[in-house]
Amino acid sequence: MASGRERRAVTVPGARIWRTLALFAAAAFVSVLAAPLVGSTPIDLGRVFSLAEPFASNIDAQIFFVARLPRALAAALVGAALAASGVVLQALLRNPLATPFTLGVSSGAALGAMVVITFDLSIPWVPAVPLASFVGSLGAVTIVYLLATLRHHGLSTEVLLLAGVTLNAFFSAVILFIQYFADFADAFRAMRWLMGDLDVAGYGPIVAALPLVVVAFVLFAWMPRALNLLALGPDAAATRGIDVALVQRLAFLSASVATGAAVAVAGPIGFVGIIVPHLVRLLVGADHRVVLPASALFGAAFLVVCDVMARTLLAPVEIPVGVITAVLGGPFFLWLLVRTR
Repeated sequence: MASGRERRAVTVPGARIWRTLALFAAAAFVSVLAAPLVGSTPIDLGRVFSLAEPFASNIDAQIFFVARLPRALAAALVGAALAASGVVLQALLRNPLATPFTLGVSSGAALGAMVVITFDLSIPWVPAVPLASFVGSLGAVTIVYLLATLRHHGLSTEVLLLAGVTLNAFFSAVILFIQYFADFADAFRAMRWLMGDLDVAGYGPIVAALPLVVVAFVLFAWMPRALNLLALGPDAAATRGIDVALVQRLAFLSASVATGAAVAVAGPIGFVGIIVPHLVRLLVGADHRVVLPASALFGAAFLVVCDVMARTLLAPVEIPVGVITAVLGGPFFLWLLVRTR
């Protein structure tokens, strides 16, 4: 049953929506531009954009455009996808503790990556690990979706949640079984990937994931009003003209595609999908017309900042960005768990 907070209809004036989103967009834009300037090796911004020196000999420009800017863009893309997916799944499941990895997407992606890394599988001209992780995430999503729609009219959110948690546990056991037979180098590589890693090689992974994220965000843009009504309960939403079954299917599939694309780029980076939506709700309220786009923008800025911390806190040693988000997200999750009882 929905809480009193969920039952209250939320209305936000249009001008306030645009002012709020402009503020979050500015934060995301500034973080992406500023992040490449920060690192263990200082760079001169004047030399970065200088036309007097060839790019091949301009070390500052190479550090900015080749080493750091792709990381900042990848962090923004992954952070936006995970945060927006968290908002959608929390509304779909009507559970404030739901995350993009609740439904087995991350474990399926991890299993696909683990198989490729352990058995040294490769495809010419294709990055095998991102492809395998995305295929694994789609396999997990398909299994969960079929279980949630089997013998049910529409999508059963209870079965969806239970199937996702069960699949997570099963895939985690299979991952440990495969890892047991891996040699030290492959085990270390797999462990590093499982911690979340934004050390992307150029702009290729971003370009490959971008169409999937764009499709998911196009569907997200259609959902805010439906998600607001769905928070009142499926019956209440249906009486207000919402096709509940269609919204549930699109919400689940779009969030899963966005999460799968994000995991394929950076590995399973946890807690972004639960920290960001709740922080945004504390700042702007519960209206999904604001919460959904603001969470995407704030998620982009948040993960960019986390990646800068991962690169600089123990420089020249680099901390996996998933460790930073876990250190920040673990205490927040426990606080949220106690707060919501």
